[in-house]
Amino acid sequence: MKTIINVAIFASGSGSNAENITKYYSNVEDVNVKLILSNNNAAYVLERAKKMNIDSYVFTKKEFNSEKSIIKVLQDNNIDFIVLAGFLLLVPKILVQSYSDRIINIHPALLPKYGGKGMYGDRVHQAVKSAKEKETGITIHLVNEQYDEGAVLFQDTVPVVPTDTVSDIAAKVHALEYAHFPKVIDNYIRKIQ
Repeated sequence: MKTIINVAIFASGSGSNAENITKYYSNVEDVNVKLILSNNNAAYVLERAKKMNIDSYVFTKKEFNSEKSIIKVLQDNNIDFIVLAGFLLLVPKILVQSYSDRIINIHPALLPKYGGKGMYGDRVHQAVKSAKEKETGITIHLVNEQYDEGAVLFQDTVPVVPTDTVSDIAAKVHALEYAHFPKVIDNYIRKIQ
C-alpha cells in the first residue's frame, strides 16, 4: 500500500492559492491536502475549505504561539508537510523545529527584496512600484524562525512597466503563483520523502 503524504495549508485570507494547491492534488493518489488552518475566523479560505470538503481549524495568535497546541492539531491529523499560502503570522520556533525543512512559504516578491515583517500583499507591490523596479516575481522558500529568510527553492520573474498599477503588478504575480506554487511544492515533497 502506498504511503499517503498529508499536507496542511495555513492561510489568513481569501485562500485562492490554497484552493489552487488543493485542486492540483485532487487527482494525485499519494498526496492529500488534509487540513486548512487559519488565524482569521472570517477568512474566505474557510468557505473554500468547506466547498472542497477539507477539514479546517481556526486558532488564535495566543494558541498559535503556545508551546504545543497547534502541533497537537497537526499530529492528530497526521500532517507531514505544511504550506503557508497567504499566511501572515511568524511561525513560532517550536513549530519550525517540529517540521524542520517541511514548511514551505510563497512570497510575492524576489527575496531578499521586499520581505520581512509587514511586507505582504499590496504592501509589497506598492513598494516594488515606488522603487521603480523593472521586474518583480515570486519566491518559494522554506520557513525558518525569521520572516522570509528560509532557503529559496524557486524564483520566477515578471516585468514591471512604468504604467503598471499596484493591481496590475498583483495580477502578474498571482499568475506566477498559480502557475508554479503547486508544482514546486510537489517537487520538493517528492525530493525529500
